[in-house]
Amino acid sequence: MDVAEVSGVPQWFADHLREEGIESLYPPQAEAVEAGVTEGDSLVASIPTASGKTLIAQLAMLSAVRRGGKALYIVPLRALASEKREEFSAFEEFGVEIGVSTGNYEDTGEWLAEKDIIVATSEKVDSLVRNGAPWIDDLDCVVSDEVHLVDDPQRGPTLEVTLAKLRRVNPNLQVVALSATVGNADEMAEWLDADLVDSDWRPIELKKGVHYGQALHFGDGSQRELRVKSSEKPTAAIVRNTLADEGSTLVFVNSRRNAEGAAKRLANTTRDQLEPEERQRLAELAEELRGVSDTETSDDLADCVEKGAAFHHAGCASEHRSIVEDAFRERLIKCVCATPTLAAGVNTPSRRVVVRDWRRYSGEAGGMQPLSVLEVHQMMGRAGRPGRDPYGEALLLANSHDELDELLDRYVWADPEPVESKLAREPSMRTHLLATVASGFADSREALLEFLDQTLYATQYGQEDAELERIVDSTLEYLERNGFIEQDDRIEATNLGHTVSRLYLDPMSAATILDGLKDASDPTALGLYHLVSRTPDMYELYLRSGDREEYTMLAYERESEFCGEMPSEFEEGRFEDWLSALKTARMLEDWAGEVDEDEIAERYGVGPGDIRGKVDTAEWLLGAAESLASELGLETVPAVREARKRVQHGVGEELIDLAGVRGVGRKRARRLFDAGIETRADLREADKSVVLGALKGREKTAQNVLEAAGHQSPEMDGVTPDAEATPDDADEGTADDGEGQASLGDF
Repeated sequence: MDVAEVSGVPQWFADHLREEGIESLYPPQAEAVEAGVTEGDSLVASIPTASGKTLIAQLAMLSAVRRGGKALYIVPLRALASEKREEFSAFEEFGVEIGVSTGNYEDTGEWLAEKDIIVATSEKVDSLVRNGAPWIDDLDCVVSDEVHLVDDPQRGPTLEVTLAKLRRVNPNLQVVALSATVGNADEMAEWLDADLVDSDWRPIELKKGVHYGQALHFGDGSQRELRVKSSEKPTAAIVRNTLADEGSTLVFVNSRRNAEGAAKRLANTTRDQLEPEERQRLAELAEELRGVSDTETSDDLADCVEKGAAFHHAGCASEHRSIVEDAFRERLIKCVCATPTLAAGVNTPSRRVVVRDWRRYSGEAGGMQPLSVLEVHQMMGRAGRPGRDPYGEALLLANSHDELDELLDRYVWADPEPVESKLAREPSMRTHLLATVASGFADSREALLEFLDQTLYATQYGQEDAELERIVDSTLEYLERNGFIEQDDRIEATNLGHTVSRLYLDPMSAATILDGLKDASDPTALGLYHLVSRTPDMYELYLRSGDREEYTMLAYERESEFCGEMPSEFEEGRFEDWLSALKTARMLEDWAGEVDEDEIAERYGVGPGDIRGKVDTAEWLLGAAESLASELGLETVPAVREARKRVQHGVGEELIDLAGVRGVGRKRARRLFDAGIETRADLREADKSVVLGALKGREKTAQNVLEAAGHQSPEMDGVTPDAEATPDDADEGTADDGEGQASLGDF
């Protein structure tokens, strides 16, 4: 189908596509048009990666905008939201307003009312519905990207319930669900009352196979030699072979440590294949990466990138991941070793994909478990980029003939598993039943069950499921017992319940926080950090070998600071969780105590991304604790507020005011304080030479900081740094000194 033949979209869109090099639609896209995607009809598109799902979404959204409507694009990851924002911004020159919203779960997002297309994560959309965002009622089209992730036990229920609520608010809503190839796409379409485009078509050939011995064994029965040298690992041989054909390789492994180790080894393979110009550009990228944080992770990643390889995992800072993704897309970085998070939607195609590790540790199973077919196929789908690669190849690695046969059977020839709802679990139900009641979607048990009839769970298990009713009843009992709802003839959220829902807290987190605060008269920062670390909303740090003894001793030393009674050592599970929360709290205490980021990373075995994640979560939970304490009139409000601000800025109590000035941050605040500038008011009236000295002679930085503080004359022309105010390490040029000062502590 020629792009000019597509009806219902804005007139400029066909010309825009031609400028992008698109003259005609792919077969699945043409099927979507024939199914009415530009006429407001709902659709499930279950098609492989790189087969044009995004264009299907654009057709739906732009046709809705042309009809005078508003569209919402739901993504699973913040990184994907940024990517789509950049992609859709091309429409702004034609008058289409784009907005993105991913954080701050208390925000009503009223500013988004003026936007035509809004990009948001499923959690953000859920919070906007809870907080009564007025523009939700005006939606005409909702696109749910990677909708097969409804199968995810942690995040799936949020997406499932959010789609049900949006359809309840807007009965004529067009829903376009974009999915990987799954085993039950027809069931997904039935749930959403949608037509189905189910296709395995790809724009370029994807060959799936297994490397064993000295050859590639493909699913179609063909073989091709790929020799492994005597001193070489199979993965290195594949990367070397791919580079010889001017291709890139994406290697999936099962842990962060394996990702870093593999990247360091494979960097020795990629290094020898680099052109002089590439070496220069990679050296510049490496310097940029070293400036992201003062951690070993930054240095190790930079060392790899300098040689043309990289690792990518959740322990990396978001800046690390963004730089690596961009350089890999440009084929500047030749090989990326990643954990499976990179397969979850971010656009990083390569010539070859190697699934090196097809087993992953499972805490529930207590050992290594095979990955699902769906997950492996998602990884494999990253192979082959239209317009750049003549083909794509996705390979697993076998060590024996039996394993070769097993991998062909298990993954190459297998169909993906069906997607299954994970809604009927008590953690999910706690959160979503309270939100459903608090936001007015249901006011009785019957109304709740009627609302749940609109979920995928009801489609799959029937509308009168005894297990679902049992979980609903036990959850309502829990919510009533903890004061979040009242049940009589009707079910209503209490004021406390409304607050908990608005704050986007798991009700069990709220109950834990409230119990702890009620028992605490004068809580310390550690006690509060430990309290929020005990909640279900905080992912605690794991106890490593040898940690139990250390943190058991610490628990007894600081037992008086805990907000709540410490469990007995004989309560194995509870005591272990208590110690994990203590390790997390101790890390937060170190952060708020101005311990260097690299020292924290080494002490707790974490990366800069982990530190940022824990700090952000603690700040959010302490903010929620402050709101709850205020609502109940507790005397602990000032202590909670101080603990929140300290963890937010990573500083001691005396630096809170100063660190709150835009552009100052933890390290600059300490330097200014040591130079005699102790408050925002001091900074506003400060001698400019003292400020310039404390900030190591960085004129642009000093001017920006003074402007943010409201200084009457922030210009630095002719100002000489005060020698007495200049820190002793001013000439060392550490990562946090750069004009951008990208270190975590300075945001």
